[in-house]
Amino acid sequence: MPNIGPAELLVVAILFAVVLTIVIGIVMAARKGNQMPMPTPMPTPQGLHELVTGLVRAGRKIEAIKELRRHTGLSLRDAKVAIDGVAMGHDLWSHPAMTRFKAAQPTALPHTGVAGPDLATRVRELKAAGRAEQAVYLVRGETGMGEREAELFVEAL
Repeated sequence: MPNIGPAELLVVAILFAVVLTIVIGIVMAARKGNQMPMPTPMPTPQGLHELVTGLVRAGRKIEAIKELRRHTGLSLRDAKVAIDGVAMGHDLWSHPAMTRFKAAQPTALPHTGVAGPDLATRVRELKAAGRAEQAVYLVRGETGMGEREAELFVEAL
């Protein structure tokens, strides 16, 4: 039987550590792959509307597009156009691609029996009342637009 010196023992120990690390990595990857992701609950139409408009107001349009696509199955183009409309103050449900979800529109306000006005309607009302500056502040607050963009939006209505 040959003598094993410290150098040989060190090489064997290193090889053993490498093999052990590889085996542990494979086991951990297999366990991670077998875990089922937690299902996300499907939001109500009102909840989806609030989620999407909240993301748009926070300046997170890409996330809003992803959420809209995930919950509705819209194409990337349709979801982007719908989100751009929301950013401009239009109602999410006014986009033509959302017609198949019309039955699930946000519910009416309890005290009036009619759906609440969207941003564009409120801006038009303020503008008609001679309160264009307040309309600009409203647009900036709800969309995150800069002052010049908001002024252009108000002027366009």
